[in-house]
Amino acid sequence: MSHTPPPHTPAPAAAPPAASTPAVRRTVVPALFPPPGYAHAAVVEAGTRLAFMAGSVPLDADGALVGEGDPVRQAQQVVANLDAALRAVGSDLTQVVASTVYVVGTEPGVLAEVWQVVRASELLTVEPHTSTLLGVTVLGYPGQLVEITATAVVPEGAGA
Repeated sequence: MSHTPPPHTPAPAAAPPAASTPAVRRTVVPALFPPPGYAHAAVVEAGTRLAFMAGSVPLDADGALVGEGDPVRQAQQVVANLDAALRAVGSDLTQVVASTVYVVGTEPGVLAEVWQVVRASELLTVEPHTSTLLGVTVLGYPGQLVEITATAVVPEGAGA
């Protein structure tokens, strides 16, 4: 399968640190291609608390699949679930420093549709972080099409 990246817009030469996370430096490397909405690197200062999140899946609070057959709806649910899990440990989507987005499918268009949901969420609109988008053949739950794993800063004084 040939690799076709999702559509992108030029990124700035370097992304400044997020105002709410001075312990994180996100960087877009000028010598590399302009990434579509993410940073090439994120450096977190020693001593900063981090939350390593399990994969967020498209299940509702009762464990039922949301958006059967619809990767866009599943991506929306996955982002909402990730936000809820992050808030439970004193963080949120804006504090994510790294994520991996898994999408069942071999068509770049499906991956691009899911990526647009991720880009439109607070996960990437406030401050770009490092992210990898992968097409996979299967995920853990029957009918599951999308999953996101993440690592986030837990600000000083926050819960968890």
